[in-house]
Parts: sequence; structure tokens; C-alpha cells
Amino acid sequence: MNIPEFKEFASASIDYIADYCENIRQLPVLPDVEPGYLSKALPKRAPEKGESWKTIMEDINKSIVPGLTQWHSPFFHAFFPTGQSYPAIVGELLMAGIGAVATKWESSPAVVELEVRVMDWLAKILGLPEEFLNCSEGPGGGLIQNAASDSTLVGILSGIYKKIQQLIDEGSPLLEWQIREKLVAYTSKESNSSVEKSGMIASVKMRLLSTDPEGSLRGPTLEDAIRNDKAAGLIPFCVVASLGTTGTCSMDNIKEIGQICSKEKLWLHIDAAYAGTAFACPEYRYILNGIENVDSFNFNPHKWMLVNGDCSAMWFRNCRYVEEAFKTKATLKVPKYQPEFEHMQIPDVRRFRALKLWFVIRIYGVDGIQKHVRRQVNLAKYLKELVDADPRFEVVISNLGVVCFRLLAEDSITQAILERITKRKNIYIMPYYFKSQLLFRFVVCSRFTLREDIDKSWNEISTQTSEVLKILGKKYCRNVERMCGSKGM
Repeated sequence: MNIPEFKEFASASIDYIADYCENIRQLPVLPDVEPGYLSKALPKRAPEKGESWKTIMEDINKSIVPGLTQWHSPFFHAFFPTGQSYPAIVGELLMAGIGAVATKWESSPAVVELEVRVMDWLAKILGLPEEFLNCSEGPGGGLIQNAASDSTLVGILSGIYKKIQQLIDEGSPLLEWQIREKLVAYTSKESNSSVEKSGMIASVKMRLLSTDPEGSLRGPTLEDAIRNDKAAGLIPFCVVASLGTTGTCSMDNIKEIGQICSKEKLWLHIDAAYAGTAFACPEYRYILNGIENVDSFNFNPHKWMLVNGDCSAMWFRNCRYVEEAFKTKATLKVPKYQPEFEHMQIPDVRRFRALKLWFVIRIYGVDGIQKHVRRQVNLAKYLKELVDADPRFEVVISNLGVVCFRLLAEDSITQAILERITKRKNIYIMPYYFKSQLLFRFVVCSRFTLREDIDKSWNEISTQTSEVLKILGKKYCRNVERMCGSKGM
């Protein structure tokens, strides 16, 4: 492909993306395909000679789009938001076109230095403590990781290194391998599955602790677990707390947890993958109460902050532990430029991800990011009002853009409704078990979502509930009416 062809192809692709976004409401949110559909549609061998880009674009419409789940549809309310915006798309395009990567500063100074500055911007936007900034006098700093799961693993590995060094410095008679086999970390049963997976990869025990009725991990629960493990001869070393659990967006009590971690000399890592974007709004920063005892903090701009993936922001109060944990003998020479990002991540090489983050922050501004968060939170509050007005349902838990509610009936009926909604493919919502209750889990995900889209989504839930109750018969309808009566409606 030569330059004129590239320009033509790129121009057509931009037009395609713009049309796709403009018409996304007309696309079914869930694909109507069977497993293996694409394998049947595509040839078994690669073409011997190159094909026209126009032919490939035709195949995008014919073969690819019909098999896509439309994550940016205003009727997509499952999982979590995935970041997307026009500034980020252009940033991604330029990032790919420039093709710069970096290890040390010398490998590409702009890649490293832009990330240093943009991460400081981002920390200030969220209201993080000064010591987390790259520009601070202390040993803290931040960088962009691939995902929250990577960040959790990096945090756990940093905590392992710190605990081993602490025990050695205190004169422990245990050898390093003996310390490692006794290490135990803690998180809640509501935390993301990647936390447990990170413990497996790091080869440490991971305790999944119970939460309070609001889904929050509390200090007394953690204290009991630490006491029991120490009595059993184990070595507590790390807590992974969630500010915005995956299921219900519940907030662990980091004030209580942080005080315990400080007393017990445990590494405290915060996973705020989705909810962290909300801290751009001062009214939500009360959730950060206790941040002074946090060792590492992560959130994903590629979830709620309009930045295309991958872009996961992570900060350390003291970078020394992660740098020394990740350094090899071949990299001990004094660097020309701090921080040493290549020693603070799993891969050696990093892409120019700061570029798309820079574009989004500059074009939206802090005010634009705040408006985006507040608008989506208000849409979730509107959905909660609709649920509250229907006596067949009750809201169980609602945080930020997540609303979890239940039908006042047996779980089997809820399951039947959810299956019917999924089969119809007009909206996409998820089931979620919380405290042994099957819930409807509804998330405001798409940046395109409007109030009338919420109305349409709720109408789908409400009418399909009526249809299922009608199908199941009068017995179930009477039961729902009885339970509604106990609700006081």
C-alpha cells in the first residue's frame, strides 16, 4: 500500500467510524450468530495475493459487525463501561502511526516524559496525595499499565518484596523461600476475579473475606483474618481493597483497612478500576478517606474516562519497592532520567499510551470529564427512580452508575426474565448474585446514553417481567403481589 492508497483507506475508515457511532442505536446490542459462524464465513487459507482495502471494508460489514456485541450501544448495560471518545480514537490512530515505544528515557524521550506529566495531571484531577506524583520530592510516582489486573499483580509483587526485605532487616531466621511459602494476602469476596488470579500468579495464598450488608470489606473482618493466620504461623503481607467492586460498585472501608495495614506493616493496594474516574468530581472524594495509608492505587481511564483501551493508571507512594522488585542485575546502572518505568511493569517495552490520554484531557478538560461522570450518575439515579416506582421490584444497592435490583419473587422467575430479555437482544443486562440473592445488574455504560434510552431499557425490563409472570400463571402472580404487599406498596 502506498501513501495515496493509505490516505484513501484511512479517510474511508474515519468516515466508517463516524457513521458507526452516529447510527449505533440502530444496531442490535447483541449479535444473532451461532458459535463458529465466522470460521465458516472466512477462507481456510490466507490469500496468496493482496486484496483491495475496499473488499476488506465490505467484509467488515458482512462478516464482522454482525458478530459484535455493541459495547457502546446506549442499550448495553452489562459488565462495565469501556472507554471511547473521538479524541481518544485520534490519539490511538496517531499512536499507531508514529509507532514509538519506550524502555528507558533514551529510547524515546517524548514517550516517557509525556507520560510523567500526564500522570501528574491525572493524579491532581482525582485529588490524590502529593506524594503519589512524579514531580513530588518523595519517592512516589505513577505510570500507565495495561489493565487493572496487571496493576494488582504489580502491587502484590511489590508487597512481597517489601515484606521479605522487612523481615530480613528485622533479623528473621527464615530464609527467603520459607518466607514466601508463608505469605498470605487479603481481599473481599466481592473483588474482581483478577485479584484472586494475581495471587495465583504470584504464588501466594489469597483470603477472600466476607463483606458487610453494603458489600464493603470492613476493618474488624480483616483484623480477625490476620489474627487467625498469624496464629497458624502464616505471614500476612498485603491487602487488595476495592473502591467500586465489580458486581455492585461497593466501596471497601479503606480508612479502617488502612489503619490496620499501617499497624501490621501490610502493603495496601487499591483497585478503583471503574469508580476511580468519579473522583474527578470533588463530591465523590470522601470515598478516598484513608488514602494516606495506601501504598499503590489504580484506576482505568479506559473504563469511564473516555479513553480507549488499554490505559490503566497506577501510582505508588514509594517507587523504590516496585523498582527493586523488578530490577535485574543487568539494569542496575544509574539512569539518566527518573522514574524508571521499565522497572515498574510486567513488559519491558511500553507503547505511547499517554498520547490518547493527553488528547482526552486537553479536549474535554476537567470540566468535560466531570460533566460526563455526573450525567451518567444522574441517568443511573433516574433508573433507580423507575425501579422504585414499580412495586414488583426493590433496589438492593446503587452506587454511581450501577443499579442492582431484585424482583420480589423467587430467583427462578428472575432467571426466566433475564433469559427472555437476553434472547430478545433489545438490551443487554447481567444477572448478579449478591448475598445469595439473584439481582438484575444495570450499568450506565455508553457515553451515547440519553434519558429516553433509559426509558426504553426499563420498558423492556418491565414488559418482559409482565410477560413472564403471565406465562408462569396466576400462582406466581399472586406470590409476587403478596411479596409486594409486604414491601408496603
